[in-house]
Amino acid sequence: MLLALLLTYAGFTALCLSMPRHHAELLGAKPSTRRRQGLALAGWLLLALSLWAAVAASGWSFGLVDWFAVLMLSALALVLLLPYRPRLAMALAGLSLLASPVAAWAQC
Repeated sequence: MLLALLLTYAGFTALCLSMPRHHAELLGAKPSTRRRQGLALAGWLLLALSLWAAVAASGWSFGLVDWFAVLMLSALALVLLLPYRPRLAMALAGLSLLASPVAAWAQC
């Protein structure tokens, strides 16, 4: 479940950065078209990987329920952090990407 949480938070952050407004606020410049498409693709791939991680950990019946709970939790965390602590939101996304391999190894 930890792996799914880390991947969904990173995925939502990548999708957030694929929007020009959020990208400019967080990184200081408008993204190029190629960067926007790459961030959107990475975000959707991370969300798909989080679904796989949740289903692998708990099976299809409970895995989907866990995945939806993790989706809501990570989206809520990102929405609450962006207006007040945007740098912390970015740091947590980077940290979640770095911690994902450790969580994947621990899940096996």
